Amino acid sequence: MPESAASLPADIAPASPATGLRRLLPRSLFSRVTLIIVVGLAIAQLLTFMAIGYERGIAMRELMMIGIERDIASSVAILDRLPAAEREGWLARLERRNYRFVLGGNAQGKAPDTASSQQFATAIADAMRPFEIVKIGQVSNPPQGLQIQVRLSDGSSVVVHARRVDMPVSSWVMWLLWAQLLVLAVCAWYAVRLVTRPLAQLADAADELGPDLKGRQLAEEGPTEVQHAARAFNAMQKRIAGYMAERVEILAAISHDLQTPITRMRLRTDLMDDGHDRDKFRQDLEAMHALVREGVTYARTLHGATEPPRRIDADALFESMVADYEDSGEQVLLEGRVGEPMVTRPNALRRILTNLIDNALKFGTDVRLQVHAGADAGGHRLTLAVIDNGPGIPPDQLEHVLKPFYRVEGSRNRNTGGTGLGLAIAQQLATAMGAELTLRNRDEGGLEARLTMNTNAAAPPD
Repeated sequence: MPESAASLPADIAPASPATGLRRLLPRSLFSRVTLIIVVGLAIAQLLTFMAIGYERGIAMRELMMIGIERDIASSVAILDRLPAAEREGWLARLERRNYRFVLGGNAQGKAPDTASSQQFATAIADAMRPFEIVKIGQVSNPPQGLQIQVRLSDGSSVVVHARRVDMPVSSWVMWLLWAQLLVLAVCAWYAVRLVTRPLAQLADAADELGPDLKGRQLAEEGPTEVQHAARAFNAMQKRIAGYMAERVEILAAISHDLQTPITRMRLRTDLMDDGHDRDKFRQDLEAMHALVREGVTYARTLHGATEPPRRIDADALFESMVADYEDSGEQVLLEGRVGEPMVTRPNALRRILTNLIDNALKFGTDVRLQVHAGADAGGHRLTLAVIDNGPGIPPDQLEHVLKPFYRVEGSRNRNTGGTGLGLAIAQQLATAMGAELTLRNRDEGGLEARLTMNTNAAAPPD
């Protein structure tokens, strides 16, 4: 089995798609809290407006019931006392916006059928006494209008056309409500931003804390809670960086201290008489030395981002690597080209590809390096795939082969099992470069190690 095999590491399973109203909700906390506050304030504002309008309507109806029937009754009494010839000239003087009078004729419409209309008609009829009410009819135009036929003392009739008048709402009131809602929305937006912005800054700082452990320090300012969170995060960054630096120093010290006993043991092997035992012992010493050396190399790859990015000819880099393998007697095919210079960390990229190709050559004969350059919404994208025709790797172990010192091969033999650090180093360097290393078993057999990275394309030099 190979030391490493290509497969997509198993991540957290994607969340099930939202259903119903949840699909309509924005995804960010900032948008959700703002929406909740603004919608809540708008509903509260609307309910307040409706309550005030309802209260004003009741007050207007009560006021109208108290005054309008007296006004109508007084106007009818005036018409009754006037000579019949003079009554026509007084109609315009007695007319108001919610009632008018017509001499003669009959009242139209059916009997009032709504509670408000019945209450309105009863109030007017009671105020008309002792005049005789011939008929009360409800008409559709104007809405809920009443026609009341009253018989005067001389036997003639006058028809009262009355209608209810709702409380008018000035246009400036609606503009004021919209202005209030706008002010509330702005205040809600600012308040939510004040709360969520530190969370966004904390998330950005955590994303920037890569394997090089050189994340930016958060500004320790703002509300007390924000200052406390910023101080805690900055202290955490320092502690993590200190722990990792201490780990590298410990591994380096162990490597240095082991050099002397390993050298002495090598010298002693030369003095051994038994050639077979001497060779086996020397082989074990070489394996020990290589294991220590690769362990230190893995620890140092945690700081791989310290290499400054440079503009390079990627095609020349890939061709030189393939040529080096050919010089050593290994066959590696190069397929595809980048076609333009790119900005990357060349030493880290070379080390990643070397580890992947070495692993492929260990278990396969047909090894290819496929290059595909393109562009997407995120910018220029480069995909490098190392493919072999080896035996593959059990699917349940694909997730673990990128971990340090993990070997699919159970044997300690370095010719088959290796040290279990080749892919771990490649994974660490890829993370330090901001790239993604994925592994998968190919359907046609063999393994594929795919490195995907965003690059800054640059024009070729003049």
